[in-house]
Amino acid sequence: MEHITISNIKIDVVRKDIKNIHLAVYPPTGRVRIAAPLKVNEDAIRLFAVAKLSWIKRNQRKFEGQQRISQREYKQRESHYFQGRRYLLNITETEGVPKVILKSKKYIELFVRPETSVEKRHEIMTEWYRVQLKKEIPVIIEKWEDILKVKVSDWQVKQMKTKWGSCNIEKKKIWVNLELAKKPEHCLEYIIVHEMVHLLERHHNERFFYYMDAYLPTWRQLKAALNKLPVSHADWNY
Repeated sequence: MEHITISNIKIDVVRKDIKNIHLAVYPPTGRVRIAAPLKVNEDAIRLFAVAKLSWIKRNQRKFEGQQRISQREYKQRESHYFQGRRYLLNITETEGVPKVILKSKKYIELFVRPETSVEKRHEIMTEWYRVQLKKEIPVIIEKWEDILKVKVSDWQVKQMKTKWGSCNIEKKKIWVNLELAKKPEHCLEYIIVHEMVHLLERHHNERFFYYMDAYLPTWRQLKAALNKLPVSHADWNY
């Protein structure tokens, strides 16, 4: 990957078979990426970045104060999130099969064998999140297949460090970030709609945003809300 530096800001440059230059600033660290057409030279990219410098800095400032979630230790009364709500973890040691139960509006109950390691507790919780997310996704896809008049051939849940979702247009398959199990359901729906709209338009261009505005007029507010939510302790890479 190419890199340029403008005013002490490192910018990743990705070459693609596209017509126009696209600029993005990503949460949670405010990392900057420019997607540029294959034939555009570095000087033109630099001029573009300089012209957008105030916009870049303004968007980076949005992420500076964003709350970060420290690395989870899976201990008693530790905070965990599910569907946008904060719960306290209640750990019960048992010789039975490990499991997770949403006990009330306040507690997530984690049943584990005595001396279960932090890594194993993380594994059990992660699998629970995966199962819960897989219950939600088909309902949302089915709803939006009717609205958008497209067909999703396959979908998967995946732990991703780079984005909330992705779409393989040729295979009509979408991937959803496992972390969305922790976010409000309307944020999950926004990401799924975003990826499904790619089945109508591959690129993030005027046509794509026209579809987003037409079918999900509140998508900008939903995107902003998602980006303001507490993020994982791990830095994302783009």
